[in-house]
Amino acid sequence: MLEYLEENIWISLLVLNYLIALGIIMFIVMHNRNPTKTIAFILALVALPFIGILIYIFFGQEYRKTKFYKREEIYSHDRIKKWEKKFLLERDKLNGTDNPIFTKKSKIINLLQNNQKTPVTVNNKVKILWNGNNKFKSLFEDLKKAEDHIHLEYYIFNSDEIGTQLIDILCDKSREGVSVKVSYDYLGSEMSNKGLKKMKEAGVEVCSFQPVWFKNLHRKVNYRNHRKIVVIDGKVGYVGGINICDFYLNKEDSDFFWRDTHSRIEGEAVKALQTQFLYTWNFLTEEEIEVKDEYYPEVEIDANVAVQIAASGPDTDYPNIMEAVLMAINTADKYIYITTPYFIPNEEILTALCTASRSGVEVKIIIPRKGDSWVARHATNSFVEQVLESGVEIFHYEKGMVHAKTMVIDDCFATVGTCNMDHRSFLLNFEINALIYDEGIAAEMLKQYLADLEECSPNSLEQWRHRSPFRKIKESFWRLWAPLL
Repeated sequence: MLEYLEENIWISLLVLNYLIALGIIMFIVMHNRNPTKTIAFILALVALPFIGILIYIFFGQEYRKTKFYKREEIYSHDRIKKWEKKFLLERDKLNGTDNPIFTKKSKIINLLQNNQKTPVTVNNKVKILWNGNNKFKSLFEDLKKAEDHIHLEYYIFNSDEIGTQLIDILCDKSREGVSVKVSYDYLGSEMSNKGLKKMKEAGVEVCSFQPVWFKNLHRKVNYRNHRKIVVIDGKVGYVGGINICDFYLNKEDSDFFWRDTHSRIEGEAVKALQTQFLYTWNFLTEEEIEVKDEYYPEVEIDANVAVQIAASGPDTDYPNIMEAVLMAINTADKYIYITTPYFIPNEEILTALCTASRSGVEVKIIIPRKGDSWVARHATNSFVEQVLESGVEIFHYEKGMVHAKTMVIDDCFATVGTCNMDHRSFLLNFEINALIYDEGIAAEMLKQYLADLEECSPNSLEQWRHRSPFRKIKESFWRLWAPLL
């Protein structure tokens, strides 16, 4: 037997491959996945010996269903209930409200409260920060004022010029006695050993999100922490699209302008950001963090901006942000204005946008002309003709890279966060968005949206259809990989 196997090694390996593939196929079919994905993976397993199995190992496992990322493993049930009791008190105050925005957008609010037990909080002050320089200036000023704790969580935290400035501030605050915790994504960041050593020697607690080594690459490379969260003393929070790296600085000698949006929040909504940070921190460190009163302080803010925090990822029971975006699109009355660096929507979002446009809602989408990924650019452009046919207006940003992830709807609702309009953000990555129910903030973001349109070129359906056949082929090819981009 062994002699036969040695003489027919490739046939033996091929048989073993298809035995394994058959087991995987049975597993996929029995779990009742999306039929399109199921067929795609089956075709890969059958048509691509060995490679098909690797594709499934790297990209085919759905951890939301298998519960690999379990919140129950992060916190005991009692501790989760304790936190929820603390920051779900605001829900009772909303009963019987006469706020017309809450009535108008109640389906979004109720969806997240039922999905995620995340209330809409009304005692908040929100400042929208346009582009990196404004965000870094505001953030650094707040960090220097920290008295009790600083919690940071970033997808990209580089040890470059701006990263070094941030590291210096964190080290100084730690030496002053402020508790500092930093989480950064291992794949997304370029953190130097020098920067890590400097922070650790200063007493800063640093943890990377799921370092990727070969032995466990298969279950970590596809699920990254794309969030950008800062919490200072439990009173001030930051969330949005701007990472910690130099290309957001838009220096005069830079040949590529980065347009992005972030938000600074004071008030009760910061508690939701705090909770999400602590969830992640406990997952990474397996520490039992004491839920200190200082993490959830009483706040008095002379403002009443309503904010609801939506977080999603493999650790949540539902794709919360995608469902909130879908509900926001479906309940829009007048207009939907979207800015996104990657427009690679799933069928649900694509159908909702096209249906909204054909029903008379004005839908505009700003995407980058060049972008920072040629693969994502081709995949994005493959959707342009389809939405143009439904009356959606697509604009290409010409000034540089538009990296903002925002949406403004009906003069009363807006989102600022980390979630792109693509499969990866909706279904794979850990993401977080601030949903803002406020006419003032919506008006401010609408004004900026109209200003951004001045830096864009429109696209007509007739013009788009006349692009070269070779370009269409590239777009169609990379669209096939949309679920992985």
